[in-house]
Amino acid sequence: MIEIELDGKKVSVAQGSTVMHAAEQVGTYIPHFCYHKKLTIAANCRMCLVEVEKMPKPMPACATSVTQGMVVHTKTVKAIQAQQSVMEFLLINHPLDCPICDQGGECQLQDLAVGYGASASRYDEEKRVVHVKDVGPLISMQEMTRCIHCTRCIRFGQEIAGVMELGMTHRGEHAEIETFVGQTIDSELSGNMIDICPVGALTSKPFRYSARTWELSRRKSVSPHDSTGANLVVQVKGSRVMRVVPFENEAINECWIADRDRFSYEALNSDQRLTAPMLKQGGVWKTVDWQTALEYVANGLQQVIREHTATGVGTLVSAHSTLEELHLASKLTRALGSGNIDYRLRNAEFPVFEGVRYLGTSIASLSDLQSVLVVGSNLRKDHPLFAQRIRQAVRKGGTVNAITSQRADWAIPVVNTVVARSVHWVRTLAGVAAAIAQTKGVIAPVAAEITPNLQAMADALTKDGERKAVLLGNAAAHHASATSLLALANWIAAHTGASVGYLTEAANTVGAQLVRAQPDADGLNAGQMLSGGLKALLLLNTEPEFDSVAGASASSALSTAEMVVTLSPFKANMAFSDVLLPIAPFTETSGTFVNAEGCAQSFHAVVKPLGETRPAWKVLRVLANTLGLAGFDFDSSEAVRADIAGLALQEHAAFVERALLSNQTAERVHLTDVSGTPCVADIYALDSIVRRASSLQMTADALHESAGEKGQHD
Repeated sequence: MIEIELDGKKVSVAQGSTVMHAAEQVGTYIPHFCYHKKLTIAANCRMCLVEVEKMPKPMPACATSVTQGMVVHTKTVKAIQAQQSVMEFLLINHPLDCPICDQGGECQLQDLAVGYGASASRYDEEKRVVHVKDVGPLISMQEMTRCIHCTRCIRFGQEIAGVMELGMTHRGEHAEIETFVGQTIDSELSGNMIDICPVGALTSKPFRYSARTWELSRRKSVSPHDSTGANLVVQVKGSRVMRVVPFENEAINECWIADRDRFSYEALNSDQRLTAPMLKQGGVWKTVDWQTALEYVANGLQQVIREHTATGVGTLVSAHSTLEELHLASKLTRALGSGNIDYRLRNAEFPVFEGVRYLGTSIASLSDLQSVLVVGSNLRKDHPLFAQRIRQAVRKGGTVNAITSQRADWAIPVVNTVVARSVHWVRTLAGVAAAIAQTKGVIAPVAAEITPNLQAMADALTKDGERKAVLLGNAAAHHASATSLLALANWIAAHTGASVGYLTEAANTVGAQLVRAQPDADGLNAGQMLSGGLKALLLLNTEPEFDSVAGASASSALSTAEMVVTLSPFKANMAFSDVLLPIAPFTETSGTFVNAEGCAQSFHAVVKPLGETRPAWKVLRVLANTLGLAGFDFDSSEAVRADIAGLALQEHAAFVERALLSNQTAERVHLTDVSGTPCVADIYALDSIVRRASSLQMTADALHESAGEKGQHD
């Protein structure tokens, strides 16, 4: 540790720290623009100039390393005059259009200009103008004249997103931030550039000119999309969601969110929202009241049970639903006497429950992995924030190896990639295990061919070091031989000291397993239910045509049922449903999501339900009461969560007890090639909300998806 004096205070900081780090440690604010705690030092803006004794001129705090005995002054006349001079230069070409700027009210330049700017400018020459640039549907570069060249956006692309999509061209007063030859910004993390821009040069295109920051209420929430469980601040005007930005949580999403977390809110305000219960009568949809709709559903279910027994009733649920909704759907189905419930609509294999599958390590630890083997994942598109964590691990010297069916650009240096058809993944992973067995002098789980690439993967996993992981992606989880892949991963982990885990697909994949939203021993799984044969189905927050391996054939199969009830925030499944019940999306209900590492995060509604929309847990509770079922007397989502048997959260933490989580399997490895391509959702087709977000559907990724260029295929 090094001891310095900062504004008369003694501060001990680590070797290699800067004056800015020391100031942060003691809570002393030094004005800055280009400095960001998650980015490398650029020292572009010079706003953080401070006085350092024995230095002839002011020094940038962000780029000045501390030395033993250094004496720093941040509030002296010399330091303040230097900062004021820098501010004068920064404002020379600024358009001073604060009244119409979307950044107004939350702009660093605006805030610091009050303290360090003059009341008038000495510059009376013509100001420069930067031409408008169109970089896609998410980010607006309409006012790049405001840019102060802090280069935060450039460094973010290089260091966090992994793709340098923006750069600085020309020199001096002609310098501009722009994309290469007019290309668009296509990173799945691009929206974070809006947050870190300190001057309003980069703004949100969907949000543009729709509200002023001081009109918005800010409420915490949790993302309902992938399994990161990103923490959000949902900004609301009246009863309408206007904008979503990240809430900093270093252990989960740091200060970033993916674009689908940021821009999916557009779907919540779309004309595709279902705002009242609807019944189909004579092929025509009619709006009815809640009592009529629920009595119709209850009578229909009771008639099916009388005529075909409870085994004719099934429930398909989405793992993007809250823990409470999944619990009540499971409890309701079983209370009716049926074991037919499942969330695994995209799975090709349905093994016996052996434990709740999860990440196998903490999300934060992904940033420090020394070696990682990823199997069956388009990591960058399936889990953007996990990919960002692993990208940081690589920057620290970690290595990444991948087994996949298609070579994709992860924006991460991958040391070895084995591209193989998914039908051969088990044999390929068995080859890695065989190479490890040869190195360790032990018996391999199965005999398999060892290629140079597989040997290299084995060598990376057997190197000295403690932080290793074998991560199974969405395609591996949905694979027809998923259990064999898990068994091999466990064997590899046992002989290399690595952790083994699933990246897990949805916001509540872990939660769905915790509440046993999957069939009993004699129940039907999702694949069997989607093949037809059931007389009545409840569909919670899911659209089988888009969310299942059955795809378009699900529509014709479900049309054979006597009654199909869809509970959704949107007008969904209208081709084969008989009843539509409007349920609240995550912004209009309270609930809990359990992320990939087993962290249970509860949240409250941020706006009132739209129209006659009701939280799904309330709808399921009232439906159970209408059916005369016992044990459904809940008056809050908290009461529902308390009813979940075995959900013991660790004291002083939100983590599910580790005893409930297990990636172990008693199944043996089978090398039999099982045909079929794993069903994996594309980045902007993951769930019903994302699919209806208009700006996301105009991105390059979404256009590639609609053109049939899938991220994971054979």
